[in-house]
Amino acid sequence: MAINLNIIPLNKWLDIKESPLVISGPCSAESEGQILKTAKKIAQVPQVKIFRAGIWKPRTRPGLFEGVGEKGLTWLQKVKAQTGLLTAVEVANPGHVEAALKHHVDIIWIGARTVVNPFSLQELANALKGVNIPVMVKNPVNPDLNLWIGALERINLSGIDRIAAIHRGFYFFDKTPYRNAPMWEIPIELKRLIPNLPVICDPSHICGERSMLLDVAQKALDLEMDGLMIESHFDPDNALTDPQQQIKPDELSQLISSLVIRREEGSIEFAGKLEELRTEIDKIDAELINILSRRMGLIDEIGKYKRNHNITILQLKRWSNIVNDRLKTGLNSGLQKEFLQKLLEVVHNESIKRQTDIYSGKEE
Repeated sequence: MAINLNIIPLNKWLDIKESPLVISGPCSAESEGQILKTAKKIAQVPQVKIFRAGIWKPRTRPGLFEGVGEKGLTWLQKVKAQTGLLTAVEVANPGHVEAALKHHVDIIWIGARTVVNPFSLQELANALKGVNIPVMVKNPVNPDLNLWIGALERINLSGIDRIAAIHRGFYFFDKTPYRNAPMWEIPIELKRLIPNLPVICDPSHICGERSMLLDVAQKALDLEMDGLMIESHFDPDNALTDPQQQIKPDELSQLISSLVIRREEGSIEFAGKLEELRTEIDKIDAELINILSRRMGLIDEIGKYKRNHNITILQLKRWSNIVNDRLKTGLNSGLQKEFLQKLLEVVHNESIKRQTDIYSGKEE
């Protein structure tokens, strides 16, 4: 079911003439010279409307560079005056909000480490009551959609109606090519649940290094994300934080120029063919649901039969043989192994649950 948030459309509070919308700037504000030099170069890229910079940097351990603090906000005021770019910073507590507002920051965002804590989110929401400033909310570090939605709801309930989500990827215990696994299904589900919510992708934090930025940015646009946040620094190799994921402003311009901007809708002929194919999918989905229903009916019979003959629910040898057989059949049919494994796991878990209910008498 859709979640209703009171949100003003992105194009009503941002002047978006060039596509896609891009937010860019260094990971951290390091000096006034670094900020202004980077900003002036970024301002030459038409798609960039917002200049971002970390003023307060949450670090895992003390002693690392934790940002320049409030003095960096005066540098951002100069950026706006000299380039016309809007400015954005991350805030993590009410004191940060107060300082950002005092220095006329245009947009604030809430970072992944803050989003995981509802207490911190509520403190920020309380500090934002009666304040007219756009707020962007990054996804939590862990892949928890409800935490992300809860953070957005708290900010919206405080009266903020210019709000957007930032997809920056998720921590994943398995090794992946990414710094933070994109897990695209999560922002897609977020957009399904809150259709009027703008979602901006942060390829820099997803990738963790430069070589994959273009591919991730392109996929984000193909999935109808509303914009990109990409870190840029005039001298990224010598940046004080995350040098490997930042690019030079001219490289940013090249990356944006390489993106393919696709239309959401096509011609009448295109729409007709698409509708024809979607109708076929609807029919197949109905068949799939019917097949799954019949399969679960057989599972119920098996559960009752095993219970009546005092046999355990889980038959590991049988399940192992099923997995191997179905994987072989599916792979020969052109299906992906990872998809098949997930599908089989979901079906198996539901089968075990139904049989457990039968053994406990819930299904009688």
